[in-house]
Amino acid sequence: MANVAVVGAQWGDEGKGKIVDWLSERADVVVRFQGGHNAGHTLVIDGKVYKLSLLPSGIVRPGKLSVIGNGVVVDPWHLAKEIDSLKSQGIVINRDNLRIAENASLILPLHRELDILREEAAGAAKIGTTGRGIGPAYEDKVGRRAIRTGDLLDLQNLRGKIDRLLLHHNALLRGFGKPELDGQKVYDELMQVRDTVVTYLDPVWHLLDEMKKGRKRILFEGAQGILLDIDHGTYPYVTSSNTIAGQAANGSGMGPSAVSYVLGIAKAYTTRVGSGPFPSEQANDIGEWIGQRGKEFGTVTGRKRRCGWFDAVLVRQAIKTSGIQGIALTKLDVLDGLEEIKVCVAYMLDGKRIDIFPSSEEAQARVEPIYQSFEGWKDSSAGARSWTQLPAQAVKYVRYLEELIECPVALLSTSPERNDTILMKDPFED
Repeated sequence: MANVAVVGAQWGDEGKGKIVDWLSERADVVVRFQGGHNAGHTLVIDGKVYKLSLLPSGIVRPGKLSVIGNGVVVDPWHLAKEIDSLKSQGIVINRDNLRIAENASLILPLHRELDILREEAAGAAKIGTTGRGIGPAYEDKVGRRAIRTGDLLDLQNLRGKIDRLLLHHNALLRGFGKPELDGQKVYDELMQVRDTVVTYLDPVWHLLDEMKKGRKRILFEGAQGILLDIDHGTYPYVTSSNTIAGQAANGSGMGPSAVSYVLGIAKAYTTRVGSGPFPSEQANDIGEWIGQRGKEFGTVTGRKRRCGWFDAVLVRQAIKTSGIQGIALTKLDVLDGLEEIKVCVAYMLDGKRIDIFPSSEEAQARVEPIYQSFEGWKDSSAGARSWTQLPAQAVKYVRYLEELIECPVALLSTSPERNDTILMKDPFED
């Protein structure tokens, strides 16, 4: 019985929420293993819209256990807000269906403030963060000064850990010419949200090990996309965690053997939020058309996404670095009606053709896309639930992409609705 890791094969916003929700029907446990509340997922179920950014997508399905793993950085204020929002929509959330790793690091208001200060100070050189404090929280984690979820159980020692944290942050604030923070205020703020966190705490690694022994199906849900990975993404315009499938093991407390199948999610075109290289970007009428058709605005920030043609080089590279075995191709219907569709198949760099995306920031800025043109289709693919319901040219387009990325398409999504999905390979079947 397979356990499946789902990761984004582009720069995020590929439609992971819908695919994870769709797959969660076959799973017993859904685990978030990295990132924070900077990654938004929109689920459309029977016409009802649910917006998630920290809670696993499986939380909207009755009878499924959702787990926030140790690789996630948790903003307890946002956690409380998201739980309340879903409860107001009729979703039941309690300890029976939600657990949080007791060794996950917390995002505090001071992290958000530092995130914004840095971006403002960087000016034109800013990275384009969401301003949610994700990066500074991960910095404190690796700097061994983070406040972790389990620290809220030990109030006797919590104040000392806050003082240790502020020794670092107050030095930074002095450098920015900002007032220093008071440890008692930070402590009092945490007490306001303490109960929200401790209600769900658990040694998640042990819980998941028991689930594995019991032959429960585990679905690992990534945030962002592989091209935002701190090591393998378009550095420095990346997130602050590893987004590749290998992080599923580390970010949940399970060994690599826990992941049996890796499913990558990719749009039938490409989008990106924020700064950084984007070789196939269409800053023109085509890009605007795709953005409007695809409703390309961030779930978390509302920011307009940059849009462009499918980049087979980048997706193929993501497949290799993350060990992806199958692709879930989403938003095919957005391309309906285009007379011509282009695909980036390689790059020119300093007069030479290359088939990989360079790691150097300077080289990334100089690559020029090489396109192949593909005939579009007039008929609608929206809502198709079988290959026979797709326009012939749409089928050819999907098969063409499979050849370019050297990976089969396992699922095909034709609308935001949960059931508008064509299944070729069930990831949970070995």
